Amino acid sequence: MEVGVHFIDFLPGDTARLAPTLADAAKAAEHAGATLFTLADHFLQMENTGRPAEDPFLEGYTSLGFLAGQTNTIDLALLVTGVTYRHPGVLAKTVTTLDVLSQGRALLGLGAAWYDREHAALGIPYPPLRERFEMLEETLRICKQMWSEDNGPYEGKHYRLAETICEPQPIRRPPILIGGDGEQKTLRLVAQYADIWNSLVPEIDGLRHKIDVLNRHCDAVGRDAGEIRKTVSVLADPFLDVDAYLETVEGYAELGIEMINVGPMPGEPDPVGYIRRFGDELLPRLNEIG
Repeated sequence: MEVGVHFIDFLPGDTARLAPTLADAAKAAEHAGATLFTLADHFLQMENTGRPAEDPFLEGYTSLGFLAGQTNTIDLALLVTGVTYRHPGVLAKTVTTLDVLSQGRALLGLGAAWYDREHAALGIPYPPLRERFEMLEETLRICKQMWSEDNGPYEGKHYRLAETICEPQPIRRPPILIGGDGEQKTLRLVAQYADIWNSLVPEIDGLRHKIDVLNRHCDAVGRDAGEIRKTVSVLADPFLDVDAYLETVEGYAELGIEMINVGPMPGEPDPVGYIRRFGDELLPRLNEIG
C-alpha cells in the first residue's frame, strides 16, 4: 500500500515559520517514502476541521511551486483544486508550470468546490452545484485539450477559448485525480476522465459500494475500471490502535485500493514530527500490504 501525505493545518504563531515547516513536512514525507504530498485548495482555514477560518492558510499552487524546489522525487498536487477558483485555461498553464519545474511530478486534482464562506469572503462566484459540475466537466475537457496537439478553440456552455496553446507542454501529462463519492455525477466523471480517484469514504462496506457504483459507470462508458487508480483519504489517528488500523488498510487492499492519503490530525502541535513518526513506525508496514 502506497501512502500520500495530506498537509492542511498551518499552525498559528510566527508567520516566518510557515515556509520552513511546510518544506520540512514535504521533505519528511519524501524521506519516509511517501508517493504523494498534497495540500488543500483553500484561501481560508476550513472550519470543518475544527479550526477557525481566521487561522493561517497558504494558497495552494504557490505553495506547491515552492515545494517543487524543496523536494526531488515525491509527486505534488492539490487534493483537490476547486473548479470555481481559476479559469481552466489558466489552471492548465499553472499545473503545466508546476510539472515542468518539478521535472514531471505534478498531478491535477479537481473537484466541484464546496466552501461557500471563502467564496463570499473573496467575491468569487459560487454557482449552484449543478452548474459547478458542468464547469468541472468542461475544465476536464479543456485541460485534456491543452495537453494535446490540438491548439484550436474550445466552445462550451461556461467557457470559450479562442486558442488552447500550452507551451511548453508538460514533461509528464499530469495524471487527473477526481475526488469525491457522489454516485450520479462525480463517479460518472471519474469513469470518463480520471486517472486516479480519491474516495472520502473510509468505511470498508461503504467504500465497497462506491467501487461497485464506479464499476457500473465504467461499464456504461466502455472503460476498463482497472485503468483507474483507486485511493482513499483516511483521517483516523493510526496510533490509537495500530493493529486495527493495519487491518482496515488490508481491507482496502482487498478492494483494490492502491494508496491511502493520511496526514497530521487537525491541531497536531508538531506536524513534521507526526509525519516522521508515521514514516518510521507505520509506512514500512503499510508498504508490505497489497
